[in-house]
Amino acid sequence: MLPQNFLTDTAPLRGENAVAAIITDENGRYLMQLRDDKPGIFYPGHRGCFGGAVGTGEEPVKALIRELNEELEMRSSNIEEFVSLEFDLTRMGQKKIYRTYYRLEITSDTASQLVLHEGMAMRFFECREIFDLPNVTPYDSFALWLFVARSRFHTT
Repeated sequence: MLPQNFLTDTAPLRGENAVAAIITDENGRYLMQLRDDKPGIFYPGHRGCFGGAVGTGEEPVKALIRELNEELEMRSSNIEEFVSLEFDLTRMGQKKIYRTYYRLEITSDTASQLVLHEGMAMRFFECREIFDLPNVTPYDSFALWLFVARSRFHTT
């Protein structure tokens, strides 16, 4: 079932550069956010990675640190860039934007101290569970698949 505002929302959208975290625990599970189901956001009511927009003049990794602190009260410096995806929105009257994914692993103890400030819920999932879920943001799903399949990519 689609979230309430997914196809009916008429609020203007603006694509911005963004960052996201592929957060795993020591058991290899992935922390996912259930996004708010509210007008004016990309993929309301969908599961996705934590993160958000990069501010003007802000370094992407600093933006991720800020977003994780705002959304989860997470303070982490053990962040490693994984992949960046580019979206060309110029034919829609906007600009080219990127979404850069970073990887970080947290312990169960750290996870138990997280405080959710954005989204309706957060939960750890086994990898296979994520791809069986309805309503996962497609760009996050693709990045997660790339992460899972990363050993299959070889340099030539």
